[in-house]
Amino acid sequence: MNVFVFDVESVPDIESGRKIHDLQGLEDADVVRAMEQLRSQQTGNTFMPHYLQRIVAISVVLSTTDGVRVWSLGSPESGEKELLERFFAGLEKYNPTLVSWNGSGFDLPVIQFRSLLHGVNAHHYWQTGDDDTSFRYNNYLSRFHWRHIDLMDVLAGYQPRAFAKLDHIATMLGFPGKTGMDGSQVGAAWLAGEIEAIRNYCETDALNTYLVYLCFEKMRGKLSQGVYESRLEQVRASLAEAQKPHLDDFLSHWASD
Repeated sequence: MNVFVFDVESVPDIESGRKIHDLQGLEDADVVRAMEQLRSQQTGNTFMPHYLQRIVAISVVLSTTDGVRVWSLGSPESGEKELLERFFAGLEKYNPTLVSWNGSGFDLPVIQFRSLLHGVNAHHYWQTGDDDTSFRYNNYLSRFHWRHIDLMDVLAGYQPRAFAKLDHIATMLGFPGKTGMDGSQVGAAWLAGEIEAIRNYCETDALNTYLVYLCFEKMRGKLSQGVYESRLEQVRASLAEAQKPHLDDFLSHWASD
């Protein structure tokens, strides 16, 4: 079984915000401030609605019979449309179990709105059984199917009052959790041109999600203790082999806990 764990990082969609709120003539930074002020007046916080979240990074941990690897889709120069096309191409190629943390509440709605904006073909993702009967009772769209597992939603028993932060659960389980940047810093990093730092941060979130997923699979009897431990060693070996500073840092935090 192929497992495709993903995480998305996003920033305010300045271009759409300028159109929607009639902010022509303002510099980008001023548009963001105006968007945040309007949002704060409406909701009490400055977090943009899903459709105004511009995707700047999608990171993946892919587990197949060939092993496990982590990377960010595209390149630092890739536009949003290319990232989305690569995401859906991965689903079509590997036909995996899709795994996320709060993917149903944030990542996937953002992906869907942004794909609508860019006219991205996502036929495989939207399958519900009309063309492929294997999707009829197990597809990516249903909250209670298993082709997409939103770990936060499932572990909370689908009760919003029980939702938890990935960082807290990963740390509780002995995994690194946040090792550098956090989500609140992504916007500033983007304006500073630090896309590599954002991609690296996104990869560590995907890694934490995968490690929690392995615990979940062991808990529900899908992995024996021995297989679970071998999967952890597989991740460690893959990170060490990659020889990337942010992955080495993740590994050092994991080893020290």
